[in-house]
Amino acid sequence: MKAVGFTEFGGPEVLQVLELPTPEPGPGEVRIRVHAATVNAVDVLQRSEPARSPDAQPPFVPGMEAAGVVDRIGTGTDTDLSVGDRVMAIVLADGSHGAYAEQLVVPAESVVRAPHGASDVQAASLPMNGLTARLALDTLALEPGQTVAITGAAGAVGGYALQLAKAEGLRVVADTSEQDETLIKELGADVVLRRGAAYPERVRAEVPAGVDGLLDGASLGAPTARAVRDGGRVVTLRGYTGPGERDIAYEPIVVFRYAREHTKLDRLRKQVEDGLITLRVARTFPAEQAAEAHRLLAAGGIRGRLVLTF
Repeated sequence: MKAVGFTEFGGPEVLQVLELPTPEPGPGEVRIRVHAATVNAVDVLQRSEPARSPDAQPPFVPGMEAAGVVDRIGTGTDTDLSVGDRVMAIVLADGSHGAYAEQLVVPAESVVRAPHGASDVQAASLPMNGLTARLALDTLALEPGQTVAITGAAGAVGGYALQLAKAEGLRVVADTSEQDETLIKELGADVVLRRGAAYPERVRAEVPAGVDGLLDGASLGAPTARAVRDGGRVVTLRGYTGPGERDIAYEPIVVFRYAREHTKLDRLRKQVEDGLITLRVARTFPAEQAAEAHRLLAAGGIRGRLVLTF
């Protein structure tokens, strides 16, 4: 099968088309004929830094979410899916197992039907970042009527979190650049404030007692504490554990925890179908142009997802 990956770490130029053995699904697994796979920041990190698993050997294939069609189901697998169903999946990339491939085997719990009416390209943009946003809100554990602040609200995780928070009756205070203000309002933010180092002070001007929780999608770090009430909670995406002040709890999250949360992934599908979540695609690339997609992502300023097609 065709895949896109690398045999040595480095810049986008190390990405190449590879020919790899077609994987076979075992018990509890589903094989997908991949039509679309998204390009995420974690893919860039995996490509540019040595593998964290000491047992991983080249070639390495990145990619953490994909969409396509079920083409084989492992013997004895408990699933309501059938061969030919259009699906999307979250992928835990490891070694040569990643979403940048024509054929992909995943646990049955990691794959659900694609949202009705969404293309494969659109569906591929949901699983990883949608589940990250879901995990963030579950970790904050706020009640309807409480207030959450979101940094990086125009990004993939931030945008999904904003819409999910509104669907759960939360008041959302979101950051934005001038060019993204219309987008953030369309996503449903109650209060839209200019992003940057002064964002926490702007939040306090709007919410004098401080917000109940904050999702730090922009990785502002310690300054976020200034926006949060005593005893509030902050969710971080890159392992940051906080300055330890005023009993504010900092909660680093990793989406791996939700990789087999089938019910939560399927709920995201239904929320797309109900119009509660917007799937945003910025641009598509043939898989052979993965290096260009990586360069574009690294340059920043992308609104919506970059997607490889197979």
